[in-house]
Amino acid sequence: MSRYDRLLAHPFAPVDHRYDSRDTILYALGVGAAPDALDLVYERNLRAIPALATVLAYPGNWYARPEIDLDDQHTVHGSERFELFGELPVAGHVTATPRIAEIHDKGQGRGALVISEREVRDVATGALLARVTQRAFCRADGGAGGPGGKPPAPAPVPLRPADRVCDVPTALNAAAIYRLMGDDNPLHIDPDFARKAGFDRPILHGLSSYGHLCRAIMQLYPDKRIRVMDCRFTAPVFPGDTLVLEIWDMPDGVAFRAHCRGRVAIDNGELLFAAAETGGPGCKDEKRTQAETETS
Repeated sequence: MSRYDRLLAHPFAPVDHRYDSRDTILYALGVGAAPDALDLVYERNLRAIPALATVLAYPGNWYARPEIDLDDQHTVHGSERFELFGELPVAGHVTATPRIAEIHDKGQGRGALVISEREVRDVATGALLARVTQRAFCRADGGAGGPGGKPPAPAPVPLRPADRVCDVPTALNAAAIYRLMGDDNPLHIDPDFARKAGFDRPILHGLSSYGHLCRAIMQLYPDKRIRVMDCRFTAPVFPGDTLVLEIWDMPDGVAFRAHCRGRVAIDNGELLFAAAETGGPGCKDEKRTQAETETS
């Protein structure tokens, strides 16, 4: 059996996960919810931020497992997508069995894109709550084999100026909080480890930045239900950084990207609402052009 076939056929164990309202609130705090956002941080009338789906039945850093034939030290998180099939419960008992869904081999010395997927289901009813897709660029794993070919292109952001621009700050302790949701990679907490990885200090989890943007858009469109969110991670974000979020209104949702420290940190963002509606309050009264944002 080829390496490509072995990876696609690898049997993952189911991940069982019980979570409660405290976990839902902890997640909200880890993605920047303010203390006065009572629907996100107070048990009464609590709502789950849709991006909570990315931490439910989370399989951890499976790329580092010895039975997985991948070089985890040269693997980077490329992008993340979730699709919801209703509102996420604020507490529950869920399960998911991860699988490697696709491998796009770029060739020896050029790496491979490995796409994994898990379906999060309610244990009691079997109902499908969410489908989570993670794309990782395995820089040292080119030559795995398979049919090759290019993966689907990410959704482009419009070429016109953004309809809304707003600042999404991250707290200095954001990574310290977010890691309690299950991602305990020392890159996000240990200064020595971060320096060995090439950073002058620990960086924020990509999925924490992702959650910050999901929360911000959720709060800007309070009458909409987020059904799908997808985006690429293109530059590191440090705790305490402010993400400059650009939003374009689209027929079924919004397109988005975010800048940080003069670089695009989140790109090719696509967010779809459950109903094909647009509108909602803006971040600021004035608009800022793409050029103005990129030089801020």
